[in-house]
Amino acid sequence: MLSKDEKTTIITEYHTHETDTGSPEVQIAMLTTRINQLTEHLNTHKHDQSSRQGLLRMVGQRRRQLAYLARINPARYKELLGRLGLRK
Repeated sequence: MLSKDEKTTIITEYHTHETDTGSPEVQIAMLTTRINQLTEHLNTHKHDQSSRQGLLRMVGQRRRQLAYLARINPARYKELLGRLGLRK
């Protein structure tokens, strides 16, 4: 889980305007942070299958969000990929 401080940090870093909390950039950044945390958890707890299932669900959600962003605004999509370091 993300703490309130982590969420506000992510929102302020990726928001498109002052009151933005739900743009695709913010949602993808939050999912990426949670995915990274869960990946670290699964490195130490290899048999935690429920967390693994949740991780796969989050990866799928992020993939759908990225596809949506690429479809509506390719420039914002490429810029976000660079900021998050998702693709090579």
